[in-house]
Amino acid sequence: MAIQSFGERPVIDADIGGSNGRIGQPIHIQLLDFFGETQLGPIYLGVWGAIAFISGSMFAFIWLMTMFAQVGYNPVAFVKYFAVLQIDPPSAAYGLQWAPFNQGGWWLTSTFFLTLSLLAWEMRLWTRALAHNIKPYLAYGFSSALALYLVIYIFRPMAMGNWSEAPSHGIKALLDWTNNVSVRYGNFYYNPFHMVSIFFLLGSTVLLSMHGATVWSAEKFGAHEEIAEIEAPGTGTERAQLLWRWVMGFNANAYSIHLWAFWFAWLMGITGAIGIFISGTLVHDWFKWAIEAGVNYPQLPYPNVSVPPPPPLPTVVPPGM
Repeated sequence: MAIQSFGERPVIDADIGGSNGRIGQPIHIQLLDFFGETQLGPIYLGVWGAIAFISGSMFAFIWLMTMFAQVGYNPVAFVKYFAVLQIDPPSAAYGLQWAPFNQGGWWLTSTFFLTLSLLAWEMRLWTRALAHNIKPYLAYGFSSALALYLVIYIFRPMAMGNWSEAPSHGIKALLDWTNNVSVRYGNFYYNPFHMVSIFFLLGSTVLLSMHGATVWSAEKFGAHEEIAEIEAPGTGTERAQLLWRWVMGFNANAYSIHLWAFWFAWLMGITGAIGIFISGTLVHDWFKWAIEAGVNYPQLPYPNVSVPPPPPLPTVVPPGM
């Protein structure tokens, strides 16, 4: 039985996480070999995992059954219209009060279970990292997405005084809400936090694709064994680091590239959450704000140009007349 040392506490491979709370035995699916690992499972549940699983299942059940009822429990119609079915929040007339189930109460109930599931999943990531004596950076990363969710579904509607400001639960409904918020508050293209969020979104995508392509290109030299190779001369990892040092003039190594990608991805959610929260609460027209801030050109009236009418067409006389 191999023993590895992480920090000050020795960890025995076979005892990581313990046996309590595990569900089933691991299985191997050969189709997953393309991704480098065929094992699927086992799953460690634990207290936070159980809360996340049960509350998430409750959300999915309420969401699906409510939309199923909207089509008269017709399975064909449910599949056909699945992308456009939705659960709407209460109307603005209810404010932050409870609404009848068919007038937004199901949205409130399902959102409660969804929020509880996400919070429990964050705690699951945190506690599992501490149990394995590793840094909880996965929990840090998930906190960015969690912050964006809480702002969109909880904090911003509460700040504006009614649940109707939150998106409906549905595929098309969420896309419609995104478009409508942009149009309603004067075009999100002029929201500086939206600009920065998109920059981090595209930047993290580029960084991760560059990193994946670099490691895969040097796989024959063992570049996927980054930790073992990071300081060994002549290895795939060293060749990859030299490539980017010579191409960019920046020493992007196997460790720093992950930090760059992590912070780009984390800041994407945080800046997006800020941009959403202040829309409608502090800024009501991003287009007007951009003009006042000097980001956009002032909108001048069109010049009064007099266009002469076109000359009359010549009269054509048919031959023989």
